[in-house]
Amino acid sequence: QVQLVESGGGLVQAGGSLRLSCAASGRGFISYAMGWFRQAPGKEREFVAAISWSGGSTDYSDSVKGRFTISRDNAKNTVYLQMNSLKPEDTAVYYCAAGWGLPTIATSEGEYEYWGQGTQVTVSS
Repeated sequence: QVQLVESGGGLVQAGGSLRLSCAASGRGFISYAMGWFRQAPGKEREFVAAISWSGGSTDYSDSVKGRFTISRDNAKNTVYLQMNSLKPEDTAVYYCAAGWGLPTIATSEGEYEYWGQGTQVTVSS
């Protein structure tokens, strides 16, 4: 089992940057594929980015491709989401998620067993 805690959210102007972190506690972090999802008010939660257990494979939603970068440091049990060129439509609660034993990246919510509590990102215009 793994516990996930996100941090790094906040208020930023359009065009700005933020870096989210997700710290994992528990054993076997390297065995987990990791993902970031987000949920805006009145909308369903949606996929943002994913990274394989090794960090060798990544995937992004079309809406963030080229602006966001997911990475992980298995020595620190942490996954990151670097968000650049932020837009007001990026405003949402961002969640990290962990999926045990996945051979590669996962973009579907159902593939992840563990979720963090979320961190709010607000982008002002």
